Amino acid sequence: MSLRLGQVTTVVVSSPSMAKAILKEHDSSFRDRKVPEAVLSLPNRHPEFSLVWLPVSPLWKNLRKICNMHIFTSQKLDANQDLRRKKIKDLLAYVDENCRMGKAIDFGQAAFNTSLNLLSNTIFSIDVVDPSERKFKDTVWGIMEEAGKPNLSDHFPLLKMLDLQGIRRRNTLYAGKMFEVLDRLIDQRLKQRQEHGCSISTEYKDILDILLNIIQDKSVEIDRKNIKHLFADLFIAGNDTTSITMEWAMAELLHNPEVLSKAKLELEQLVGRGNPIEESDITRLPYLQAVVKETFRLHPAVPLLIARKVSEDVEIASFTVPKGAQVFVNVWAIGRDENTWDNPHSFIPERFLGSDISYKGQNFELIPFGGGRRICPGLPLAIRMLHLMLGSLINSFDWKLEDGNMDMEEKFGLTIQKAQPLRVVPVAI
Repeated sequence: MSLRLGQVTTVVVSSPSMAKAILKEHDSSFRDRKVPEAVLSLPNRHPEFSLVWLPVSPLWKNLRKICNMHIFTSQKLDANQDLRRKKIKDLLAYVDENCRMGKAIDFGQAAFNTSLNLLSNTIFSIDVVDPSERKFKDTVWGIMEEAGKPNLSDHFPLLKMLDLQGIRRRNTLYAGKMFEVLDRLIDQRLKQRQEHGCSISTEYKDILDILLNIIQDKSVEIDRKNIKHLFADLFIAGNDTTSITMEWAMAELLHNPEVLSKAKLELEQLVGRGNPIEESDITRLPYLQAVVKETFRLHPAVPLLIARKVSEDVEIASFTVPKGAQVFVNVWAIGRDENTWDNPHSFIPERFLGSDISYKGQNFELIPFGGGRRICPGLPLAIRMLHLMLGSLINSFDWKLEDGNMDMEEKFGLTIQKAQPLRVVPVAI
């Protein structure tokens, strides 16, 4: 589908074959991203150093190399999994406290807080959701809220300087606060290293230590500025999407009690009833994996992949995509395509049992993390976090809706959230 939004030609593709053409077969023409005004306005020249927004370039390749070889490998994630294990214990303790009082919890908010702390512990070995760091949580949430708003400046360039909706002003404020926190945390770690008289540290096993060691031994050409912007990318892109997927997964499980029963039975048989799961358990839990895949299919956190910018006229399936156009891949529509999926509007995890379909970017009917060379580099960590949280919560408690009614309406934006927050009551098993 092609349309004109203001002064910008916009193409939306909604089939696996067209997604494959854009993300893989004609990747060289669609490899760069259209940077929206809300991002261009971020301080510290963020788009010039951001892995998410940089064009394919030597710096972009260096950052991808760092992610793929030094941060998100199985070996590195195994080494720091204890940081995430502690956060799951904190989550279960919070739920247990509410369980004993018979109180409902806002599941999406609990998932957001836990996701943020899981991520911050993997990066910095600290919590960023506590009374002293509430500003950081609000900052990350604020950036996502502003980025998700339709912005007139993206479609009418002459309006950019006017900032009619105030998006640039608010996003600049939020991002400035985020960078202040990131700078402070990096400074604290550098000071600790200096006080201990060591340039290469093995004290922490977090991402910050890994990257500071890389800077020190000069194994890859990066500097402090690069890692600060990389951390900003991880917090902005990685947290909201994880918590949204968690909320939809739990909503579907409660909406489909027979599916929840099967998932709980698998966990009871393989992990033991009431036990939190370990990251090493995930590969032994095919039904839980199928539940997560089905959630990705039916409720992709990001309905439209970040727009690609076309570098030249490209002909695909007898259709010419003009140079300068922006191209969106409609992941939400692909997941509900009746030509691809049987009963596409029903939540049926069994469709993935015994199936080779993966979310790792090679099967274009299921691309919640994108595909091609710009697939989300944090996929390995996100997958661990999702299974770890969801599996531990449904294996440690029974759950019921606060008011007995399930509203499955969607709220569209940069991400697809539940229109009504999921409020649930944990019940002791």
